[in-house]
Amino acid sequence: MQALEAIKLIVGIGDPLIGRLVSFDALKLRFKEFKIRKDRNCPICGDHPTLHELIDYDQFCGIPQADAEAAKEMDVPTITALDLKQKFDRRDKFVLVDVREPFEYEITHIPGSKLIPLGELPARLSELDSADDIVLQCKSGGRSAKALRILQEAGFRKLNNLEGGITAWSDDVDPTVPKY
Repeated sequence: MQALEAIKLIVGIGDPLIGRLVSFDALKLRFKEFKIRKDRNCPICGDHPTLHELIDYDQFCGIPQADAEAAKEMDVPTITALDLKQKFDRRDKFVLVDVREPFEYEITHIPGSKLIPLGELPARLSELDSADDIVLQCKSGGRSAKALRILQEAGFRKLNNLEGGITAWSDDVDPTVPKY
């Protein structure tokens, strides 16, 4: 059915399923059609689109686990989710920087974190103070390890990468934090 829809769109004939979704129940051999309302906040097709070109898939979804393992081997200073929780509990002075994308931050985030997506970090270095203790965080630790390297190259020294990212935070500290 998807191929037929593609052909209809390419050739410009028929009634394409734009704005509609078809569900097929194979057990009952029945089709059901649903109308789908446009999401005005969609970053691609909404009223104010923010995505205008293809994106880096690895950056969008998080770097593959092999790259996260490679980041560990690069001697990146890390902090565990439980140690980070203790920093919060002790009310230590530090800045938690979330380097994921805004849509990921909307899904879930650690309260008090500052969102600076990895792709924007070099241009937004002035928002951070090199004298501060900074903890970097992403989904699983790979992107934040890259962010840590960017900050090190810019002269920042008091840095830690949240080992396992927000996934570890959900596993070890707050199970109400959704995983995605």
